[in-house]
Amino acid sequence: MFSKEESRLLRQEFWTSFGKSFPRKWILYNTKLKGFSFKFYFDTKKALVALDLEDDLEHRIKYWEKLNALKSILINDYLPNAIFDEAYILDNYKEISRIYVPLDAKVSIHNKNSWQIVMEFFNEKMSLFEAFFEEYKEVIKS
Repeated sequence: MFSKEESRLLRQEFWTSFGKSFPRKWILYNTKLKGFSFKFYFDTKKALVALDLEDDLEHRIKYWEKLNALKSILINDYLPNAIFDEAYILDNYKEISRIYVPLDAKVSIHNKNSWQIVMEFFNEKMSLFEAFFEEYKEVIKS
C-alpha cells in the first residue's frame, strides 16, 4: 500500500517520465470544440486513451451522431479495438459519452515495471486518435 503522498509522487513521476520519453504536443483539450477532448487515463488497475464528450446534452448528441457516422472508419482504419459508449459514467457519477481504447494488460501506475508498456500504448493509440481527428475534424465540427 502507498500513502496518498507516495501515490501522488509516483503519478507525478510517471507523467514526467512519459513527457520526457515522448516529447510532443498532444491535442488533448485543445480540440477547439467545446466539450470534446482527448484524455490519457492510468490508475492502479488500468490504462486507456479516450475521446470524451462532456458538454451539455445537445452538444454531446451532435458530436456523438457525427462520430457514430464515422465509426466504421475509426475502427477499420485507426483503432480496431475502440469501444463506443454513449452513456459512460465517471467515478464522480457524471454521465458523458466516451470512445476509448483500453490497454489489455494488467498494469498499475504504482508499478514502475508496467510504465514502459503504458507509455508505448499511450503514444501509439493517442497518435492514431489524433490522426483520425485531424483527418475528420471538419466533418465533426460541421
